[in-house]
Amino acid sequence: MYKLLLVTANKDSFSDFASTFSKHSVVELSWAESGGAALDMVENRPIDLVVVDEDLGDMRGLKLAFQLLFVNPMINCAVASDLSHEDFHEASEGLGLMAQLPLQPGAEQVDSLFRQLKKIKNISG
Repeated sequence: MYKLLLVTANKDSFSDFASTFSKHSVVELSWAESGGAALDMVENRPIDLVVVDEDLGDMRGLKLAFQLLFVNPMINCAVASDLSHEDFHEASEGLGLMAQLPLQPGAEQVDSLFRQLKKIKNISG
């Protein structure tokens, strides 16, 4: 079972993404509505992948990705951002992110992330 945490203050922006992930019988989805709530959840239970929206209300997505490293440096994380590829790479350097996602990720991003996650889990598990 793959445990995913979707972090967004606006569930509508991740609704297609979440429904596509839910079609995989080996995926368990959880939601957090803020960066603080996500940090609490990651600290208290194992999560395989955290998918973070750009603006969480209490912090930006890239800030949460940075703070997650202090809770679990091995956590897999993808962040939605409207930055250019180059600016995102510069802003996220050293965070070990799996991917930059569009602000409203969909099925295409699910397939790519799920393939990457399965590879990572097969190597480390």
